[in-house]
Amino acid sequence: MKNLPHRLIGFVLRKLKVADDDLLHDFVYRRLWSSILISSLGAQITILAIPLTAATLLHATPTQMGTLVFTESFPFVLFSLPVGVWLDRVRKLPVYILGEITLALTVASIPLAWWMGQLHMPWLYFTGLVIGTVNTSAGSASQIVLTQIVERHRLVEAHAKNALATSGSEVAGPAVAGALIKLIGAPFALIADACLLSISATILRGVRVTEVRPDRADAHFWRDLKAGVGFVASKRILLALATTVGLWHLCYYAALGVQILFATRVLGLSGQAVGLSYMMMGVGSITASSVGNRISRRIGPGPCLLLGIALTGFGWTLLALAPANRFGVAAFALMLMCFSSGAVLLFINFLALRQSVTPEPLLGRMTTTMRWLILIPAGPGALLGGWLGEHISLRASLGFAGVSALLLALTAWQVPVIRGIKALPTPEGLEEWQGV
Repeated sequence: MKNLPHRLIGFVLRKLKVADDDLLHDFVYRRLWSSILISSLGAQITILAIPLTAATLLHATPTQMGTLVFTESFPFVLFSLPVGVWLDRVRKLPVYILGEITLALTVASIPLAWWMGQLHMPWLYFTGLVIGTVNTSAGSASQIVLTQIVERHRLVEAHAKNALATSGSEVAGPAVAGALIKLIGAPFALIADACLLSISATILRGVRVTEVRPDRADAHFWRDLKAGVGFVASKRILLALATTVGLWHLCYYAALGVQILFATRVLGLSGQAVGLSYMMMGVGSITASSVGNRISRRIGPGPCLLLGIALTGFGWTLLALAPANRFGVAAFALMLMCFSSGAVLLFINFLALRQSVTPEPLLGRMTTTMRWLILIPAGPGALLGGWLGEHISLRASLGFAGVSALLLALTAWQVPVIRGIKALPTPEGLEEWQGV
């Protein structure tokens, strides 16, 4: 089972006559890519099934939906910094694998609770906290594993291909999720995600990486934590990226908490119709993943990142102004396409930039420190979006997210340290940041 997806992809590559220097010809990277593809397919089910369960079965209010989104972001703020110190002391791949298994068990608990008649919003809040905690640790570990497999100068290409794997799942996943939700209900559709996550973990067990992990007898938690934070604080490029992407997350989480409610309660879409609309995310992601590396090379990683932010802002603004008819449904689908294409352009460059500038022994602390910084605004964004949706209107939440993202892109364009990034930087000296 764990070799089947890997072999199928190898067969397809041979038939398509993919260039010999393509990353997918690398045996180890292809296993990782296969796992990402399968895990992403399951994630598309969860992305739809959990909020639809809350909105349609538990009749959640906008504030409750915002709280649900908040629970997934809160662990990043709480645990990111200590997790970074810990990750720099342990092997990352086992953490990644354990995270996939934990997620499988967590999402499987939702249909079990529904079957037992015990599913309520507090349980969804709890699962959100677990998912957020796993993403804080295993999600950071997965990003570092990539740097152990792929050379630094190919990181944008690798992230673009990872985004392409996610994109393929975004095309097929929502349709599958919508069909499952219609057939067996939103809670029980999550069983499929649990199975796919288990397969992903099995594939990851076959990945072989060579990891250089310093084993200092004088390792000290607080000193090492301070070294990681100090490294990020010393790099203008990392601070500028953290500020920009952090403010974008405020916009994103404000929209995320209400967009399913807008689709079901304003546009009147069924769960299956929402799933079909979400297929447009795959269209946007595939398009951006296919051309993202070329755009980044042509205009530079910094400008490409800002282009992504502007695209997401345009999509949210468009939906906020859309009428509650068939044109509104089209606007919902177009918003999803704009969001996914913009997010791909944003993150393939953001991830590559922050990894390329960081020495390997600091990757864990840098990754979690950056995730901590960019997700601090996520919780307030989710709560603000829910409050605006409940006390003003769902359109107000979307309008706030869209206009704020557009203004953010325009403002960040005035910052030379971002606009002027035309190529990936290289790591600088390590000694002063070793924490000794």
